[in-house]
Amino acid sequence: MSVMDRSTRLPTADEIAGINRTHLIETPLRPADLLFMFGTREDVGLRADTAARLWREGYFRGSIVSGGVTPGSEQSECTVIKAAMIAAGIPADRILEEHRAMNTGENVIFSLPIIDAALSLANIRSVICLGNTWTARRYPMTLHRHWPEVTKMLLTVDSFATPRALWHTDAEFCRRMLHEWDKIELYRAKGFIAEWPEA
Repeated sequence: MSVMDRSTRLPTADEIAGINRTHLIETPLRPADLLFMFGTREDVGLRADTAARLWREGYFRGSIVSGGVTPGSEQSECTVIKAAMIAAGIPADRILEEHRAMNTGENVIFSLPIIDAALSLANIRSVICLGNTWTARRYPMTLHRHWPEVTKMLLTVDSFATPRALWHTDAEFCRRMLHEWDKIELYRAKGFIAEWPEA
C-alpha cells in the first residue's frame, strides 16, 4: 500500500495506539539554551504566540527559525515566522535566521553552522523543538541525528478543535498524521533521523 493510500484510509486500532504512544511524545519542559523553531506555513500565529509565552516564562535564552521559500510565497518561512515572533514580543536580537531549508533535515543541517557562529554549539546544552503536532517526534529525531550531544525537549501545537489523542476522528488531522507517521521508518532506514528518545 502506497503512502498516498495510507493517508486516505482509516488507521487500525493498533496504529492509533502506536502513534499515540510513540509518535505523539510529550516531554517535560524546563528552561533551555535554545528554542528551535522549525519552518511551516501552518498555524504560524499559534506557533509564534507559543514561542512568546515560552520567552515570557523564561524557557529559552535564544532561538533560531529555519525555513526557506516555499511555492506560492515570495518570503521564506523564516521571514514570516520571525516577524510573527517579534510581533508577539520576542526581541529580534534573540532570533537567529536560516532561510534555505526545504525540509526537516535541512532545517537542522543548515542551522547548525549559524548557531555555532552566533552562540557556539559548545555553549548549547539543551534545545526545545517547537513545531506541528503531526510532525511530532520527527523534529527531535532529526536533531538527534545531527546533534546528539544536546538534551532535546519537544513541544507541538495545532489549531485543530479535535483533542490530540483523537486525531484519527478528524479527516484532515488523520491525513497529516499518517503522512508523517509513514516517513519515520523510511527516514530512519535512510539515516535521516536517529532514535529518540533513546531506550
